[in-house]
Amino acid sequence: MKKPGSPTLYIRQTRIGRIGLAERDGAITELALRAKAAAERAPEPDLIRRAFAQIEEYLAGRRTRFDLPLHAEGTPFMRQVWEALCGIPYGETRSYKEIAAAIGRPGAMRAVGMANSRNPIALIIPCHRVIGADGTLTGFASGVDVKQRLLELEAGGAHLPL
Repeated sequence: MKKPGSPTLYIRQTRIGRIGLAERDGAITELALRAKAAAERAPEPDLIRRAFAQIEEYLAGRRTRFDLPLHAEGTPFMRQVWEALCGIPYGETRSYKEIAAAIGRPGAMRAVGMANSRNPIALIIPCHRVIGADGTLTGFASGVDVKQRLLELEAGGAHLPL
């Protein structure tokens, strides 16, 4: 059951599992990978339909950038990290250390990791492109297997199978 005042999470099955999207005031506010099935069905607003279309294009290897209005709620530090994540080009990765240095906080690797883990619009704000300093795939809220599939998609440009 939806909490009063909380946005509706619109859920669709995709190539990487169920994805849920929420919007408020004309901006995407949440993207949940591996979303739980919705108890209620509501007609999707135009923005949600457009966002799902762009996600499917991305997962099919036909889109490298998202063109959607976003509103991610977080502290100023978190928003700074998320902005840096949006600067990581498609098909490339950065380490937590590199992100910390890019935002002028070279010792804040753990804080960058925490901000990364609290990213409310995963995939569109590409937290999956952040890896360990030694090149290992580190934690990802939706599972390292999903992170690996997304990075493989971006590295090879091939689509993910249905």
